[in-house]
Amino acid sequence: SEKHNYGQQNNPAAEKTVGSLAVAMRMQNMVKNMERWIQSQQYRKWDLHSLKLQPLSPVPSDIEISRAQSPKAVDVLAKEIGLLTDEIEIYGQTKAKVRLSLLERLKDQPDGKYVLVAGITPTPLGEGKSTVTVGLVQALTAHLNINSFACLRQPSQGPTFGVKGGAAGGGYAQVIPMEEFNLHLTGDIHAITAANNLLAAAIDARILHENTQSDKSLYNRLVPVVNGVRGFSAIQLARLRRLGINKTDPKTLTEEEISKFVRLDIDPSTITWQRVVDTNDRFLRKITVGQASTEKGFVRQAQFDIAVASEIMAILALTTSLQDMKERLGRMVVANDKKGQPVTAEDLGVTGALAVLMKDAIKPTLMQTLEGTPVFVHAGPFANIAHGNSSVLADKIALKLVGEKGFVVTEAGFGADIGMEKFFNIKCRASGLVPSVVVLVATVRALKMHGGGPNVTAGAPLKKEYTEENLQLVADGCCNLQKQIQITQLFGVPVVVALNVFKTDSPAEVDLVCKIAKESGAFDAVPCNHWSAGGKGAIKLAQAVEKAANQKNSFKYLYSLELPIIEKIRIIAQKVYGAQDIELSPAAQSQVDRYTRQGFGNLPICMAKTHLSLSHQPERKGVPTGFILPISDVRASIGAGFIYPLVGTMSTMPGLPTRPCFYDIDLDPITEQVKGLF
Repeated sequence: SEKHNYGQQNNPAAEKTVGSLAVAMRMQNMVKNMERWIQSQQYRKWDLHSLKLQPLSPVPSDIEISRAQSPKAVDVLAKEIGLLTDEIEIYGQTKAKVRLSLLERLKDQPDGKYVLVAGITPTPLGEGKSTVTVGLVQALTAHLNINSFACLRQPSQGPTFGVKGGAAGGGYAQVIPMEEFNLHLTGDIHAITAANNLLAAAIDARILHENTQSDKSLYNRLVPVVNGVRGFSAIQLARLRRLGINKTDPKTLTEEEISKFVRLDIDPSTITWQRVVDTNDRFLRKITVGQASTEKGFVRQAQFDIAVASEIMAILALTTSLQDMKERLGRMVVANDKKGQPVTAEDLGVTGALAVLMKDAIKPTLMQTLEGTPVFVHAGPFANIAHGNSSVLADKIALKLVGEKGFVVTEAGFGADIGMEKFFNIKCRASGLVPSVVVLVATVRALKMHGGGPNVTAGAPLKKEYTEENLQLVADGCCNLQKQIQITQLFGVPVVVALNVFKTDSPAEVDLVCKIAKESGAFDAVPCNHWSAGGKGAIKLAQAVEKAANQKNSFKYLYSLELPIIEKIRIIAQKVYGAQDIELSPAAQSQVDRYTRQGFGNLPICMAKTHLSLSHQPERKGVPTGFILPISDVRASIGAGFIYPLVGTMSTMPGLPTRPCFYDIDLDPITEQVKGLF
């Protein structure tokens, strides 16, 4: 051996050969690693263990079904869908936050297909969009072995304890555990409430301090001497730059510059930022603040909104990164100053603090369906008073995780005239994503209502017209379905109608709806039984969606952002709602003029309108025509990035009915099980 080595050391040719061999092996390893990396980036079918369902008849309550299924541990699910250990933060056994770093890791991975679930104009009971969303992904992944993700909104606790109940889907198509989904989840709504109310407190406190102190004393308190040193904080330096004062030493400001710096001069009558709470509390719709003697008589009228109506919720749903969220939070306009200029959260110096409160809320929460397929729950803006869609970030992460041949199914609130229109014109502009298919959910019950059936009231038993066969009512009501198909076609996306079947629907009624839908331009129309059968009952829908996703897609926005605000509102009113024209109140007109003057005219429009009719009058069913749409007020969510006109009287704080859901909700003190949620 020694001889052998000695010989090699004195043999340049041998050394050269060994060197070349080492280089060749290194190259080979590099190629192998590169191939392995490319494979890891390419589409791969998940090795996902789906949970078996054994549907019972009659179908038990949602909470009994949820409790009868044992969910997988969330870290197991995360591993199955390709998440790395350091990309998840686990909350308990069944929920995990997913870190945004994943987007960087998978940035070269092609996106999957993007499916939106919308609906016809609903009854007050809702027509089952969440249930269809969950049933569809259970069918795709647990039955057809196609990677798929559902992206849902987090429900507000207002409706959970009010009339509507939870929003986890229903029957054998739901997110589990449903009580965790419907209650605090991972605390995102609480974070939004804290951030929103910190900003509200900052506004009133700032007005009080400016009204009771001289420029000098405000300056001394805003820029104090700490350990003998006086310096501006980073956010104060940014404010100085915006004011055109390029100084960094507090001692060098002139009296005029000090005055400009310390005085926001907020006009209290222009404050648009309200406090929020996640409870249906009608007595907070109009309140008076500042009545304690310590507030020196600075009393003003204010109100509370429900937490999910906060602009911070809309920002969470539309943001694309932590940096983007921080910038959006800073841009939020909370009032005007006495010269009519906008005052922002950044001016109040609170942007960094808001970002800190929201740093965990920005991460989507991973959960699972009854059949063990993945779900993201993230953000929950209402669709009638905000844009009504789950988050851009959840969709983007899910599209990377499912891979090129996979599907991401997300849902837009209420009818296609509201949630879907905002999904296309607001959410798709923010994300840059293009939807492949729209699934339009209809029920025989809602179609009969549109055909002239009696009123449907939450909590009251359905009249016989809804439980017995009535083909004439169904045929007459299909006008609403036809109109919603036409609205979808305005955006150039193929539409599949999903008829959510109830046990009282007759086969003839079901066939009639599917026939009319196909004749009206739907790519396909499919009856679905996922509520009673789980994913198995939505297999035909999944196959129709897969086919439709391969159709030519000519997606387009409804209006150009460059158009004047009023013109954009008119286009939505006429093309989507079917209005003859719009009519602005003097207050609405002056707000439009102000926002245009302030440079906010190029934002998309987010209409705040009833979801119970295509028009502004909830009692007008079917397809109303010839109406003038009244715009009572126009507000702006500059951080979220939209202008929102209020149609008629829209409340941003729901109330409790005579008999709220909370009468049925209870806790077993021995097992700690929640009862009565639905």
